[in-house]
Amino acid sequence: MTARPNWDAIRELSRRVLREGAPLIVTDDVRALLLQTADEVAVSDAAAALQTDAGALALLRECARRITDGSNRLMDALHRMWKLQRQGDFDSARQEMRAVLAVEVVPYYREAAQGQLDDMADEP
Repeated sequence: MTARPNWDAIRELSRRVLREGAPLIVTDDVRALLLQTADEVAVSDAAAALQTDAGALALLRECARRITDGSNRLMDALHRMWKLQRQGDFDSARQEMRAVLAVEVVPYYREAAQGQLDDMADEP
């Protein structure tokens, strides 16, 4: 499995800008962070978005949304999957991961869901 991305810096930037209302100042470091994160969360045309302040803000917002939504989606599905596994309902447990894979775009979360699905391949 791919190493877990370190999204602490993008989460901190998101908190400051999107929640606290600080201005988004696109320095070289912020640009690099946004480009790297966009790649990690499968946002296309990030470089084009960084051409304007509004585009950079929209890119930050979309990256943060994908990280949060994907994490919540995967964790909720994992909890349901584990409960179903304990009950012996492996078909429904597998369906939880298939449901994540049907909508998830972030490669790290997709890989995690696929790994869980693969781990259940030998179960009834």
